[in-house]
Amino acid sequence: MAFTTQQKAYLALSATSIIWGTTWVASKFAIAHAPALQISYLRQGLAGLIFITFFKYKGEAWPTFKQLRALLLISFFLFIINNSFATWSLKYVSSGLAALVGALYPLCVVIIEMIVFKTKQTALTFIGLLIGFAGISIVFYDNAISNHSAGYPFGLLLSTIAMICWSIGTILVSRNKIKMNPYYGLGWQMFMAAPFIFLLSLATGNHIPIQQVPIESWAAIAYLIISGSIIGFVCFLYSMKYLPTAISSLYAYFNPIVAMAFGSILLSEKLTFHILVGSLITLAGVYLVNYSMKKKATMEPLAQES
Repeated sequence: MAFTTQQKAYLALSATSIIWGTTWVASKFAIAHAPALQISYLRQGLAGLIFITFFKYKGEAWPTFKQLRALLLISFFLFIINNSFATWSLKYVSSGLAALVGALYPLCVVIIEMIVFKTKQTALTFIGLLIGFAGISIVFYDNAISNHSAGYPFGLLLSTIAMICWSIGTILVSRNKIKMNPYYGLGWQMFMAAPFIFLLSLATGNHIPIQQVPIESWAAIAYLIISGSIIGFVCFLYSMKYLPTAISSLYAYFNPIVAMAFGSILLSEKLTFHILVGSLITLAGVYLVNYSMKKKATMEPLAQES
């Protein structure tokens, strides 16, 4: 039976949700056998090289110095800090909790824009913020009463810093348009991040001789690159092209649930009723904030025309 374009788009959305949710688990598996920051720079360097090579083959021009400077600034927040710290945090916290903290970035974006850019928000946005923080409080409370290693607070700090940097990077991307293929630019951001993360790995002792990286970690890196960075983005682009934005963006709310489920099954990570309920409440709050922002963006041009 042949699938319609819309059915293929929903299948692509499902694939994106599952693949990008499992990358947290794959990263956790990879760092069980090799240093976290080393896994991060290997993944970003190789994935970036693949993107650059592909788009150069397709005829893209070399970026200008001005473009590289802008890409490096965005890369600092989205990859040098966000990806390295998020991967590093998995040494101390579960993949599901790290994914949930990462999913809080829309809330952080709203707070940053209210403080820095003095943007006005709707009542629905504030309701979403309250619901989101209530849900994450339930998750943190359940985790707080558990026995954790001494590095647990450090892991939460790394996750939070990573999420804040992703939020700042997201704002920079939306406010500073770079005139080039966005996925070609993405490749350059990944590739440029690798040497900086490499230096960070040396400075923090998160490094071993490359020949000592075991096959288990290389297998996980291959999955992260092929599935997470290539197949995931192809599916994401397809769903974005053929589905409404409000639907195609739903992958972000499924990622933490997928990470928690696979983390519980494959890595025996703790998944209690309170964590699951708190996560669902958190994601509901994030959804309301995201929905209110998109609704506000849609209404503003209409208000300017009237």
